[in-house]
Amino acid sequence: MDNKRPIRLRGPLQEREESFVSRAREVDEEEEEQGKRKREAKSGEWRILAVSISVAVLYSPTTSVSFLPFVGYIFFQSMAAPPARARADYDYLIKLLLIGDSGVGKSCLLLRFSDGSFTTSFITTIGIDFKIRTIELDGKRIKLQIWDTAGQERFRTITTAYYRGAMGILLVYDVTDESSFNNIRNWIRNIEQHASDNVNKILVGNKADMDESKRAVPTAKGQALADEYGIKFFETSAKTNLNVEEVFFSIGRDIKQRLSDTDSRAEPATIKISQTEQAAGAGQATQKSACCGS
Repeated sequence: MDNKRPIRLRGPLQEREESFVSRAREVDEEEEEQGKRKREAKSGEWRILAVSISVAVLYSPTTSVSFLPFVGYIFFQSMAAPPARARADYDYLIKLLLIGDSGVGKSCLLLRFSDGSFTTSFITTIGIDFKIRTIELDGKRIKLQIWDTAGQERFRTITTAYYRGAMGILLVYDVTDESSFNNIRNWIRNIEQHASDNVNKILVGNKADMDESKRAVPTAKGQALADEYGIKFFETSAKTNLNVEEVFFSIGRDIKQRLSDTDSRAEPATIKISQTEQAAGAGQATQKSACCGS
């Protein structure tokens, strides 16, 4: 009797999850490369000089002094203009997360912002998806990786795994669906449980283009909830493009500022000598000079 192994059929959901893993790996590699570039930038010209010397020696036909001009050439060229492949096409890489109940319009907001398009068809996100758009803020190029999560409970285990790496989270509800607004508190509890403590948050009331007779959540109510948690609040419409750009630019700017402040605090402290200390030091130097001269 032949013992045959059972055949495992790969369904759409399994293929989708494998795609998530692949995408997450690509993001991790890109974030690691960004960190590597930051470390290289902090090491300064000494690192460039060391690399330049090793390259020069490697390609020098002899070990005589004749290779020195080649070293100097590489050194100064590296200082003036790093190789094109070493320069990033952005200054900051920011990962954003869209969360909220199913059907509130998260995917439509992302599609409007990333592709400038809108569809009236209902978009169901299976697990998680993401898009990329590079913007410019205050003279800096910001690469936004925006992750769109599924609102259904059955995907909650998958989606919460992405909270930790998020730098900013957009909490989205539908202004015509009061239950989606009431669930915002539950989503915030998920953030507090799974996300970083310093993650930026913003509250978004979507579908603001709908007729007032269909509105279930007044603007003032949304603003009050945002004030309670100390976060910004916008009402948007993916259909009419109302405040869509403003929402993403706003949270992107806040995160950029936070990262910039963190980098500034991480710089090594410098010791400042006051004029009084300088004068005292000069006096001591004079006394020592007179003593040695006697």
